[in-house]
Amino acid sequence: MAAADIARTVVGIIGNIISGFLFLSPVPTFMEIWRKGSVEQFSPAPYLATLVNCMVWTLYGLPMVHPHSLLVVTINGSGCVIEIIYVTLFLIYSNRSKRLKVFLWLLVELIFITALTLVTLTLVHSLKKRSAIVGTTCILFNIMMYASPLAVMKLVIKTKSVEYMPFFISLASFGNGVAWTTYALIRFDPFITIPNGLGTLFAVAQLILYATYYKSTKRQIAARKANVEVDLSQVVAGSDGQGSKPNY
Repeated sequence: MAAADIARTVVGIIGNIISGFLFLSPVPTFMEIWRKGSVEQFSPAPYLATLVNCMVWTLYGLPMVHPHSLLVVTINGSGCVIEIIYVTLFLIYSNRSKRLKVFLWLLVELIFITALTLVTLTLVHSLKKRSAIVGTTCILFNIMMYASPLAVMKLVIKTKSVEYMPFFISLASFGNGVAWTTYALIRFDPFITIPNGLGTLFAVAQLILYATYYKSTKRQIAARKANVEVDLSQVVAGSDGQGSKPNY
């Protein structure tokens, strides 16, 4: 095995590990959703975008589409399973209106990946053409995955709070983009290089926002807690004034 192939394999394994952290980084968010029994203002967009992205990349890495891409298949196949769990939790803990939207988007994604797979494997007989078709689709959906937090970034700028933009997702996205860009450059693959290079830039923008609004977020959370404590003290005081003495 050539040195370049060894380096590519090592970087690919590192990319798998970092991507695994990226896929698992929302776990604290979903633990909070489970504890509160509501998704509140958390958006399902990043998880739906990541799911379709993983499905398309799994197709791209198959031997009959783009040979010698086992590391692409392993991490994205795992990602599909993890993201389906997240989307399922959104379906459980969303209100009826949001639940319907999530379900419809999930249905559209499943129909799309089924159609793309059938068309690619039955109507296109050249590996080069299959790689080009699926690879171009991968670029579009990978950019969508990285850009999906733009809606949350808009909310951050509007509210001056990063409460609903989890830090570890942004950090893992940055590490993921750097790792897979490096992987693609060792043996140049434009379909992996382009989206992950852009994804790195999106992640940097999120980290800059986090650094900018971190302190204001802490102030807002502290102010909310202070207001709750004041309200509770007023309720207790009111109850003491009107309550009756216990009978012994």
